[in-house]
Amino acid sequence: MKNILLIGGSYGIGASLTKIIANDNNVIVASRTKPQDEINNVKYLSFDALNDEIDQNELPENIDGFVYFPGSINLRPFKGLSIDSFKQDLEINVLSLIKVLKSILPRLSLSNNSSLVFLSTVAVSQGMPFHSSVATAKGAIEGLAKSLAAEYAPKMRVNVIAPSIVDTPLANRFLNNEIKIQKSAEKHPLNRVGNKEDIAEIIKFLLSDKSSWMTGQILSVDGGLSTLIKN
Repeated sequence: MKNILLIGGSYGIGASLTKIIANDNNVIVASRTKPQDEINNVKYLSFDALNDEIDQNELPENIDGFVYFPGSINLRPFKGLSIDSFKQDLEINVLSLIKVLKSILPRLSLSNNSSLVFLSTVAVSQGMPFHSSVATAKGAIEGLAKSLAAEYAPKMRVNVIAPSIVDTPLANRFLNNEIKIQKSAEKHPLNRVGNKEDIAEIIKFLLSDKSSWMTGQILSVDGGLSTLIKN
C-alpha cells in the first residue's frame, strides 16, 4: 500500500481522486478547507500552502505519491494585471509547491519509486489571450517538473497534466450557466468541457506502477484542444 500526499485535495479534482484511490492506498489530504464528505480511512490535515509549514509529525516515514492541487485562474488583459497579480499567481502555483517539496523531499527519497504529479494548463502550449499571468506561473511548473524529473531519475518520477477548462469550483465563474458551458464545449473537438473524473483518473494512473516508464512528461488532457482543429 502506497503513502500518497495530496496538497489541496478537499474538493474538485482532489476530492474525486481521493475517492478512487483511498481503498488501495494510505492517503493524506492536507488542505485549507475541510471536504464536504470525509472518507473514513483518509487522514485530513489542516494546511494552507501559502502560509503554513506542513507538520512533519503527521506524515508517514516515506511518501510514494505526491500531488499539488492549489492553483489559480486569473484571466485579465495584460495591461490590467499588476506586478502583484503576477507575484500572487507565482506564489500559489509555484513557490508554495517548491516550499512543500523541499519539506517532504527526504520522505520522497525514502520511497523505492515515488511519483509526483503537478497541474498546468493548455494555455502554456497554446497561447491564449488574457492568460498571461496564469500561463507564466504554470509554464514555470512545467519547467520545474522537467528539471526535477531529470535530476531525480530513476528514484523519482515527475509528470504534469495540462488540462483545458474543467468543471470544478475553481472554474465556476466561467461555467455557471448553460450558455457558458455550451460555448466552452464548442471550442473543443470532443465538444464538451472536462469533468473532475477525467483528470482524477489520469492522476491515478500516474501515481500507479502502471506508469512506471513515464517521467518528465506534460500530458495534454484537454478534449483535443491543443492538437486538433475542430470541424
